[in-house]
Order: sequence, then structure tokens, then C-alpha cells
Amino acid sequence: MTRALFICSRNRLRSPTAEAVFAAWPGIDTDSAGLAPDADVRLSAEQLDWADIVLVMERAHKARLSAQFGAHLKHRKIVCRDIPDRYAFMQPELVALLERKAGPFLRA
Repeated sequence: MTRALFICSRNRLRSPTAEAVFAAWPGIDTDSAGLAPDADVRLSAEQLDWADIVLVMERAHKARLSAQFGAHLKHRKIVCRDIPDRYAFMQPELVALLERKAGPFLRA
């Protein structure tokens, strides 16, 4: 089982959509969080320690992640997918974009 953690800014649209989409894939266990102080689910060190792969939506997320949680990122694959913050939760275009850009990293 691959444990995939999806991170965006506020854990309201992109990362929860990714969590829901990929939770339905066989062999994938998912979680999501946000980096902003007002995130619905704020990223924790425990989530990073749990994850096999961390997928961030933007390059700024990757930089912030490294700055805030660098010690917890050792031996973890961090992937930036450049998914812009202009979609609604579970919007079909967002789902298709996530499957196209993140899916290849999660296929067995």
C-alpha cells in the first residue's frame, strides 16, 4: 500500500479533491492537509512521517514545506504538480488534471 499525502494552501479544494479521487484507487492510502494557518486540516509532522510520497500543488508549497518541515522530509519523495488554485472541490476539470498529473506517480 502506498501512502500518499496531498498538500495545498488551505486544504479546502485541491488537496481534499486529490485525497478523495485517489482513495478510490487500489493500493493507495490517502491523506491531505494545508500549509496555511487557517487550513481546514493543517499539516502535521505526523502526516509527513506517515507518507511514502508527498504531492504538493504548487512550487511555493514545496518551498514552504521544506522550510517548515525539512527534518521530516528525509527519504520522502516530494512531487510538485503545478495545479493552480482556480478549481472548485471535485470539479471535473480538477479531477481530470489531478489524474493526469499525479496519477503516474501513484500507479503500481
